[in-house]
Amino acid sequence: MLRWWARIDGKAGYYTGMVSHIAKPLAGPVLGVETSCDETGVAVFDTARGLLAHTLYSQIRMHADYGGVVPELASRDHVRKLLPLVRETLARAGIGVRELAGVAYTAGPGLVGALLVGAAAARALAWALEVPAIGVHHMEGHLLAPMLEADPPQPPFVALLVSGGHSMLVEVAAIGRYRLLGDTLDDAAGEAFDKTAKLMGLPYPGGPALAALAGTGRPGAFRFARPMTDRPGLDFSFSGLKTQVLLAWQASDRSEQTRADIARAFEEAIVETLAIKCRRALAATGARSLIVAGGVGANRNLRAALAEAGQREGFRVAFPRLEFCTDNGAMIAYAGALRLAAGQRQDTEIEVRPRWPLEELPPLAAAAASA
Repeated sequence: MLRWWARIDGKAGYYTGMVSHIAKPLAGPVLGVETSCDETGVAVFDTARGLLAHTLYSQIRMHADYGGVVPELASRDHVRKLLPLVRETLARAGIGVRELAGVAYTAGPGLVGALLVGAAAARALAWALEVPAIGVHHMEGHLLAPMLEADPPQPPFVALLVSGGHSMLVEVAAIGRYRLLGDTLDDAAGEAFDKTAKLMGLPYPGGPALAALAGTGRPGAFRFARPMTDRPGLDFSFSGLKTQVLLAWQASDRSEQTRADIARAFEEAIVETLAIKCRRALAATGARSLIVAGGVGANRNLRAALAEAGQREGFRVAFPRLEFCTDNGAMIAYAGALRLAAGQRQDTEIEVRPRWPLEELPPLAAAAASA
């Protein structure tokens, strides 16, 4: 059965199938599959031995001709690339397919067609091997990516999740116990980077291109607002900032130096806004650790600003390595392995959720206690 989340007549249904029952905790290597958007990621993680291997294929070149992700093309490319990547990853891990103890896959949020490719392949493999499988929340994967590093932070902490489609602050009391503190009201930070780059004529993918160009900009040549920092609260809004940049660009001489100056001012506005909201979230929760994950978490100026603030104000900041900031299979394998090890399982239905609130996830502790 194929099933995905939908709204009918403006009313949301109730999702009950993600964790269908609690079973004996699992031990052994878990295959992780990530196909939420335009990257095909596969990894093998073992709770006893750590990350054994991971591979990643990016569709950037294919989508560059269109200036953005084309969902149908993304889904078809996942179909072509996924199984070869599974074979390659298992070979790198030095294990056979029958040594897998479980399978994890991204069940949402994401593009429904792309999600279904990974979910169908993962469920079929788990069924053939007679091993348990579980759908993983994409943003929980990002949130847990810093845990793959040496000396990972332990809850409680605050997480800043900044990717192409999400900008959110989350209070993490324990793994699986999440409280949303702030969310984006319109464009996420990554979307703002990409759209601003596009309006100034930068190549796809725009975010990294804009960040690189900002390094050659002159400080103080332009200054843009720090959105929603002049009022209480932890929500984000970057659509107005994007409009400010558009107006500045249209009124300028459009030289290469001006393009770089605007890029620098835009990046400074994003970075300072994120840093201000992070410090507010730490103050509101009393947490002394902050983790930063997602594609924008690779931005070197954001990393530097938060690291400096942490040293100055006495809180710890943790980031995943750069290759684990963007979408990847390692974070899915890790998150899935933790939930499978806690005894969580999923029924055989192939269920994906293009939209999925992070707070709906069950805690790990409850699963382990019931096993």
